[in-house]
Amino acid sequence: MGEDIPERGELVLVTVKQISSHGVYVSLDEYDGMRGFLHRSEVATGRVRHIERFIRMGQKEVLKVVRVNKARAEVDLSLKQVSKQEKKEKLIEVKQNDKAKNILDAVKGKLNLNTELSQKYESTLDDKFETTYQALEAVAREGSKVLEGTGLPESYVHTLEEVAKEKITLPRVEISGVLEVTSHLPNGIDLIKGALAAAEKIEAPRVQVMIRYVSAPKYRVAVEADDYKTAEKILKAAVETVQDKMQKKGTVNFIRKKS
Repeated sequence: MGEDIPERGELVLVTVKQISSHGVYVSLDEYDGMRGFLHRSEVATGRVRHIERFIRMGQKEVLKVVRVNKARAEVDLSLKQVSKQEKKEKLIEVKQNDKAKNILDAVKGKLNLNTELSQKYESTLDDKFETTYQALEAVAREGSKVLEGTGLPESYVHTLEEVAKEKITLPRVEISGVLEVTSHLPNGIDLIKGALAAAEKIEAPRVQVMIRYVSAPKYRVAVEADDYKTAEKILKAAVETVQDKMQKKGTVNFIRKKS
């Protein structure tokens, strides 16, 4: 992580090494196994009679740094001060950091780069994006164009894109709602089918529109995309397509499903 010792308030991933009556000794995974201590009073809210009910030997856990003695390289930690959301976000961060390291190591090996040069290129990625993983995710989604102007060698950028697209599964979002479509014309059913088919055929990069029959006159319309902004745009277009096709031929009502 580029630091010798964590800061107060930082979340850290640890491995439980020893459990005593006073607390738990752990090693900080992201700081070369530095030793930390979790006092029994910081294990859980209220009186803790048996620490083993909350912590097990060898367990991986997310803890919060509550005190740091940099001179002695001592770190005191807390479990009870870590919220479920903080733990979730930290575990995602650790997973992404591991994924980024694996990708950069693969690129380093493919190009036979020395450590110094590999770290230099990684710093360039970090300068352009908030994290290395965000840089790699952007490359996997949008291609090498996102690295224009960075000065990175073409061979590195090309290999980075190749490996990132192979190893990163891009996140997807889905939004949906219900279309109520009716028509009292003799060919009403065919008109409705045509309108829904036209909406389902809307095309956009990495976007899918899916319409399924629920029960007369209801149809579920869902849009899957890389982000909510794009999904909302396409969902609106799908609904408007049905409305246009059914204008003066029937009625269309759309009910958006709450996230």
